Order: sequence, then structure tokens, then C-alpha cells
Amino acid sequence: MFKLRRADARGQADHGWLRSAHTFSFANFYDPQHMGYRSLRVLNEDWVAPRRGFPPHPHRDMEIITWVISGAVAHEDNMGNREVLRANEVQRMRAGRGVVHSEVNPSADETLHLLQIWILPQEGGLDPTYDQRPVPVEERRGRWVPLVTPEGSEGSFDIAQDASLSIRRFLPDESDTITALPGRGTWVHVVTGAFQLDDTLLNPGDAFALEGERRALTCVEEGDLLCFDLG
Repeated sequence: MFKLRRADARGQADHGWLRSAHTFSFANFYDPQHMGYRSLRVLNEDWVAPRRGFPPHPHRDMEIITWVISGAVAHEDNMGNREVLRANEVQRMRAGRGVVHSEVNPSADETLHLLQIWILPQEGGLDPTYDQRPVPVEERRGRWVPLVTPEGSEGSFDIAQDASLSIRRFLPDESDTITALPGRGTWVHVVTGAFQLDDTLLNPGDAFALEGERRALTCVEEGDLLCFDLG
């Protein structure tokens, strides 16, 4: 099974200070054909204006992953964390039995550009936790770097789900084969750059699902791919 999800088919929201593209149904965007993919429930691409952001608000029973493409985000939560997450950094927040947090663009002149990802946990009521770390371009160039895994292996953060997320920086003409293992699903999202998949050109925001097969792709313009392996 192969299913393409084009960037321009995503749900769009423009609140002035916030522009967002929703891969799956979210907030006022509802598409019964795109309610998520396996345990992957939310994949939003957000652009946040300088000095603006999300005031304190609650979450529960969700594994929340943030990847900053450019800019920075100032994070505060009721666990006592006060951190700044910058470009090329990943954040994993386990909402568990409940957490309240805020996310604000601290810059006076730079737009914050990020991906926010929600993965449904296998069980609820867990202790909330927070982690972040840098993943520099040099670390992910030419290799898949795991960001989250069930066991927290290879320097990744653990999540309470049979799911993994990895990122890789590709150079022009570099190729790789994306394989969906038996009984599992693969979701690939283009973060930056351009890629050729068979006769299909993929640009930022484009994505595809893969089950029971493999596909080869080649980088056309240097950029990053996110790859989800979902049970």
C-alpha cells in the first residue's frame, strides 16, 4: 500500500500571528479520511510570529514531539521546566496524567517554524516528563538518527508506544530505500529539500504512507526527511 499526502491538501489555518498546516484533522479542520495514521495522531507545521505563541494550556495522555526547523521556542511547564528549544533540536514531552505548558517565540524579529507531532500512548495516566536535545546537521547527514523509540535507544527519547521516529539529512543525488516491515506502517514527511520518489517529486510538507512494500527515493535538493515506523 502506498498513499501520497500532498502539502497543499493539508488543512490550513491562519490566525495572523499563527499560520498552520494540519496533515491530519485538528482543531477546526476535520477530514474523516485523514484522522491520523496508526498511532500518529497529529502532524502540524506551524509558523509563529515574533513575540507570539501559545499561552499556558493543558494536555494529557499524549506523547508530544516538537522539531524546530528555524527560530526558537521558549517552553515553560508546571513540572518546573523553563527551556529554549532552538533550530535543529527535538523536544519530547509526555503529557501523561496531565501537564500545563506554554510555547512562545521569544524573538523580536524572526518567525518560528516548527513541526508538532502527537503520538497516542499505549496506556494513560503515566507520569509526565520532559526532555530535549540538539540533533545537528553533521550528526544526521547521510544516516538516520532516531529521535524517539520505545526503548529510548541510540540516544533517542523513549515514548510509551510501539513507534519510532528518525530524521536524516540528504545531499543531492543521495538515495535510500524506504521499507515498511511486515505488519507495520511507515510514514515519511518531507521537512525541507526536494526528493524524487519513482515519477513523483516531493517538496516540503509532502508525505506518504507505505505498508508491505519498499520504495527508493533520491534527493534532488538538500534537505531533511522524517520517517515514522508505526506498529
